[in-house]
Amino acid sequence: MSDLLDLHVQAMREFDHRVRAVEMTQWAEPTPCTDWDVHDLVNHLVGEQLWVPFLLAGGRIEEAGDRYEGDVLGENPIATWEVASRESRNAWLQPGATERTVHLSFGDAHASLYLWQMTFDLTVHAWDLARAIGADETLDPALTNAVLGWAEEQGLGGAPIFAPPVPVPDDADPQTRLLALSGRRN
Repeated sequence: MSDLLDLHVQAMREFDHRVRAVEMTQWAEPTPCTDWDVHDLVNHLVGEQLWVPFLLAGGRIEEAGDRYEGDVLGENPIATWEVASRESRNAWLQPGATERTVHLSFGDAHASLYLWQMTFDLTVHAWDLARAIGADETLDPALTNAVLGWAEEQGLGGAPIFAPPVPVPDDADPQTRLLALSGRRN
């Protein structure tokens, strides 16, 4: 499980690097996620991080009410990201955290599945954010390789939460293939 925890921290670093690059005038810029601007995208990832300590502690979605809904960024989005991501990471590093059962929107799941989902989301959305703000879009190759392998194994291509997969050449690099699987064009 330490390999997955290592991938997760790398994915957090990828997203963190892009969040810190957002300029004051870029929060309303569009992203590859057609329904979200930069603010909405970062708000989504912050919200996901806020859920982690609660869910890993055995919390259930219905118990949370609307605690993690709406605009959770506040007046200082970057600082809010820093706190939420730190607390999320600390929750993942607690003894036995990755072996727990978590109560997700689709039912009970092993925490390792949840950690993979979080790692996937951080990775793909790091690219989305980079594209939106004109930052470096290159993601860590080992991370993209691992996340691509997991996504293919899970059959995530064509999942209803993504745009349809984009065709790419057979010899496309892992980042291009990962993005295409989630309906993005590199």
